[in-house]
Amino acid sequence: MFEPIILAQILWTGIATSAPFVLLTVGFALTLKVTGLWNFAQAGQMAIAFYTMFFALNGLGLPLIAAVGLGIVATAGSAYAIEVFGLQVLRDRQSGNLTFFIFTLILSEFTIYVITLLFGTEPETLYQSILSPVDIVGGIAISDWDKTGIALTVAALIALYGFMRYSREGQFLTAVADNARLAELYGISAQRAYRVVAAIAALFIVAAMYLIGSHGGIVPNSPLELVLSAVIGTLLGGIGRVFAAAWASIFLALIQSFSILFIGSRWQNLLLYGFLFATIVLFPRGVRLPRLRWAR
Repeated sequence: MFEPIILAQILWTGIATSAPFVLLTVGFALTLKVTGLWNFAQAGQMAIAFYTMFFALNGLGLPLIAAVGLGIVATAGSAYAIEVFGLQVLRDRQSGNLTFFIFTLILSEFTIYVITLLFGTEPETLYQSILSPVDIVGGIAISDWDKTGIALTVAALIALYGFMRYSREGQFLTAVADNARLAELYGISAQRAYRVVAAIAALFIVAAMYLIGSHGGIVPNSPLELVLSAVIGTLLGGIGRVFAAAWASIFLALIQSFSILFIGSRWQNLLLYGFLFATIVLFPRGVRLPRLRWAR
C-alpha cells in the first residue's frame, strides 16, 4: 500500500482533484476580501451554474461552448442581481453582518430548493459518461480531465494575479478591499468594485462546476458542501489572503486523498468538518504561508 508508485498516484490524483476546489475557494476568498462579506449565496450560484450547463447540454442539445456561455450568463446575472437588489440594499440600510449572513444563506437554500423542484434529487453529470481517456506516464495514470483541470486552474490564477496587479480595475478592487471609504474619497466606486468581484467570482464558479460536473455526479444540495470546502480553505489560508487560500485548498485535497490509506471513504465528510473545527479553533488567522502581494 505504501509503495512509491501508489503514493505518487495518490499525490497526482490529489493535486488534480483539487482544481475545482481551488477555483471555488479563490472566488469565495476574493469576494470576502473585497466586500468583507461571507457570501454564502455563492452556493446557490454554484447550483445555477451547473444546472444551466446541464440543461443546455442535455435538454437543449447545445454544444459545450454555448452551454458554458449560458452558464456564465446565468451565474453572472444572478450574482449581479444579488449584489444590486440584495446586498446593496442591506448596505444602504446599514445592516449588521449577521443580517448579511442570514440573507445569503437563506437565498442559497431557496435557490437550491427551486432547483430541486425543477430537476429532482437524482445525481446528474454534464455528460452521459464521465470516463476520461487516460495516459500512463511513469506508471502514473493521468487522465485528460486531470490535465484540463490543472491547466484551467493555473490559467485562471495567473489571469487573476495579472488582473489584480496590473489592470486599473484590479487596482481599484485592491483599494476598496483595503479601505472602501477612503477609496470612495479618491473617486473609486465601491459599488462598482463589488459588482466586478461578483462577476469574477461567477467565472471561477462556472469553471469549477464544469470540472466537477464532468467528473462526477451533482445533486442540488452538493453546493452547500462545496461552499463549506471554500470556507475551510479561506480560513486556513487566512482571511484576505486569496492565493494562500488556493494553496490551502490543495493541501486539504491532498490530506483527503492520502487519508484513504488510513480511513474509509465514508469518513471523508467527517474529516472535512474536523478540519473546519480545527481551523477555527487553532488557526483563526490562518496558517502563515509564503504569500504573493495580493495574498496579504
